[in-house]
Amino acid sequence: MKPFSFLTFLLALVICSCTQQNPVLTISGGRIQGVPASGTPDVLIFKGIPYAAPPIGELRWQAPQPVTSWEGVRVCDTFGPIAPQPGNKPGTFYGDEFYWAGTPEENEDCLYLNVWAPAATVGKPDAKLPVALWLHGGAYMNGYGYEVTMDGEAWARRGVILVTINYRLGTLGFLSHPELTAEQGQSGNYGTMDQIAALQWVRDNISQFGGDPARITIFGQSAGAMSVKTLMAAPGSRNLIAGAIIQSGGGLDTRGLSPENDVPQAFYDAQGKETMDKAGLETLADLRAASPEIILQAGGWFFPHLDGSVLTQTFEDAVLSGDASQVPVMIGYNKDDMGMLGGAAVDRFCAVWDSLGHPVYEYEFLRELPTDEAHPASAAGAFHSAELWYMFGTLDRSWRPFTEADHALSERMLDAWTAFCCNGNPGWSAFRHDAPYKELLDIE
Repeated sequence: MKPFSFLTFLLALVICSCTQQNPVLTISGGRIQGVPASGTPDVLIFKGIPYAAPPIGELRWQAPQPVTSWEGVRVCDTFGPIAPQPGNKPGTFYGDEFYWAGTPEENEDCLYLNVWAPAATVGKPDAKLPVALWLHGGAYMNGYGYEVTMDGEAWARRGVILVTINYRLGTLGFLSHPELTAEQGQSGNYGTMDQIAALQWVRDNISQFGGDPARITIFGQSAGAMSVKTLMAAPGSRNLIAGAIIQSGGGLDTRGLSPENDVPQAFYDAQGKETMDKAGLETLADLRAASPEIILQAGGWFFPHLDGSVLTQTFEDAVLSGDASQVPVMIGYNKDDMGMLGGAAVDRFCAVWDSLGHPVYEYEFLRELPTDEAHPASAAGAFHSAELWYMFGTLDRSWRPFTEADHALSERMLDAWTAFCCNGNPGWSAFRHDAPYKELLDIE
């Protein structure tokens, strides 16, 4: 019996050690346990944590509801489904760049988030690490929180907890309709409500992962960056933010890229009704009974708008009135970005934000990504979204022939992005309205 007892003792030690390194956490909805990240056991990842109830059936086109509780310990080893979306098809530029491996399961039950955290601080609320909440882009129609470019291991190794989320997209996320407005007082902005609910979830639960709910930086790119601006202005979220990073999302004077004044709810209702009528969906019962596929096939492009409740003023007005989150901001764009996503609109925001007494740091990403003989010359350039490989540290996932200089640039950007989350300063000079400075990001 003695050998058996000794082996049992050793096994108990191993189990105890593993439990200490990978504790069970109690969060909204129940208990969870993460798994070691693929690159290092020093980082734990919690995949597919629900942050709200599934927005299906009668909850389609409703504000997100509290998460449904579960029994036992939920092992978070699988990413959740993503919002139904048209996607970027193979043979298109972005399809070949980011979606060559296909897309995950699509389901209306999509309100999940993911957390990467240092294993040493998980389960230790007193660690109070800085937190970064990522909002993906995709024109409010496409995207999800664990695309091939996105990963949190390099962030967690630098002492920053990274959270990424899925939220409702397209017609299922932003439809306005007269019957929905009659039911709720306003309609649309459901995807924005999801983002706010996720931010509130982080505030309420991130201490379990070792994070500080008072040190949440929100950041995003493209529509995700425009969402950052929206959350800085929204009454339900602007006081939850300690910092903001706006990547290729414009600045001030970006009419047509963000919610606008002087457009009544009735305009958006009529737009949504026309789209749904063409699909033969005329009543609220029709709308909620239709399959997600039918809803998507109806077409239409819907995005955040002022509704007097979720969104009460534009980002521009909130900035100028002092109602926006008064926090350090890092903002920039890529050399070959689209239209008003960079340039003068960003410079103007920086000048105004500095004149209001808030720290602001500007950058421009200049690196023209390398290509190979199998891809056309158009695949080169510092195009919209090109920086994502670098600031998430995922160059090795790309088909591109990146060099040691590219990896060095990635390390530099990871250091800057995480430093900003830690102390509100990426490590370069602030922009001053009377002495503008812009950091140039390129290989050496």
